[in-house]
Amino acid sequence: MNPIATLSALSTADDFAITFAPLSFEEVYTLADDPANGAVVLMSGMVRNQTGGRPVIALEYQAYEPMAIAVFKQIALEIRQTWSDVTHVVIHHRTGRLGIGEISVLVAIGCPHRSEAFAACKYAIDALKQNAPIWKKEWYNEQDYSWVKCC
Repeated sequence: MNPIATLSALSTADDFAITFAPLSFEEVYTLADDPANGAVVLMSGMVRNQTGGRPVIALEYQAYEPMAIAVFKQIALEIRQTWSDVTHVVIHHRTGRLGIGEISVLVAIGCPHRSEAFAACKYAIDALKQNAPIWKKEWYNEQDYSWVKCC
């Protein structure tokens, strides 16, 4: 891929973040909102109390931030190549230790039509899980844990 073309194809309407701070539905929704939109689809990933039937008390996320942001930007480019009407792509991911029920990732897509917004949002989270350099430590109790590829 031509890096000059890639840079020029990035939209200033998009927003990407890796943060230790809690994520905000309102902030991410607002970043994806636009008068041209007929839909904003927002996907929230959160810490659940089990994985594969095994109790979990917390997840701890680590990321290689520069590469993760580059992956988020690539995902946005791919979304715009497939769904050209998308107005905004917003991807925010947490790092650090998160308890049950805490939000670990928010993905929002703004688009004139709901079907494209849903499809683009699904693509974004699936591509993030497959490609982003983000790892999680699943805590089963205060001593027992296991590192797994996120997300």
